[in-house]
Amino acid sequence: MEKSIFDTGFLLAVFDKGDKYHQNCLKIYQSEFRKALLPDVVLPELAYLIRRELNLKALITFLRLVAGGEYELVRTTEKDLERAAEILEQYDDNNIDLVDAVIAAMAERLKIEKILTVDRRHFGAFRPVHCAAFQMLP
Repeated sequence: MEKSIFDTGFLLAVFDKGDKYHQNCLKIYQSEFRKALLPDVVLPELAYLIRRELNLKALITFLRLVAGGEYELVRTTEKDLERAAEILEQYDDNNIDLVDAVIAAMAERLKIEKILTVDRRHFGAFRPVHCAAFQMLP
């Protein structure tokens, strides 16, 4: 089974019915959910955004799903952090944040080519070591 990896904005769009990407992301989420990995670095950023854009109840529901094993949570390794530092240095003119750099590093480590993201600008700039470019959905 070909795995994919979640980015923060994609998941926010799934949970936020008012998000302009909601329908597209929800459709992909429904087909990719069981194949997608949730990077641990996404949790604080997504928690902040869910609380800000939606409400505390939505955040608690999401956290309970994660705690209950509904998502395959992937932990950041020291090698991921080292590679993220390299990525930040290499792409310093693209204003890429730590979460995106770690997601790219994890994808490289796990040989994942498919990123579930609404952030085409940042993930489109990456040139991963394991493939020509990331496939971005939607």
